[in-house]
Amino acid sequence: MNDAVTIRTWKFMTNQLLQRKQMVIDVHHPGKATVPKTEIWEKLTKMYKTTLDVIFVFGFRTHFQGGKTTGFGMIYDSLDYAKKNEPKHRLTRHGLHEKKRHQESSGRNARTE
Repeated sequence: MNDAVTIRTWKFMTNQLLQRKQMVIDVHHPGKATVPKTEIWEKLTKMYKTTLDVIFVFGFRTHFQGGKTTGFGMIYDSLDYAKKNEPKHRLTRHGLHEKKRHQESSGRNARTE
């Protein structure tokens, strides 16, 4: 991890109804490419003294001319609340949900031999 990368959280809110902390995340990375989400997870883990599996970050957009990226993050109180409230596609990215495979249909597009 580069020490030149700094993370600042603001608009911090504790959502007791959904058992999570939610925040806007600013990542300052002057002169560097966009920071990977895994590095953001690790820094948030150290900042909030929690585990990686309950941290969900998404929606990052790099500002014009680079150097700053803004996104959204949520830290759940437990993994059970995360599985209950997070969308399936985010759980799949974390490896907590299996993506369903569609079976081939025997309809119009089926091959006849």
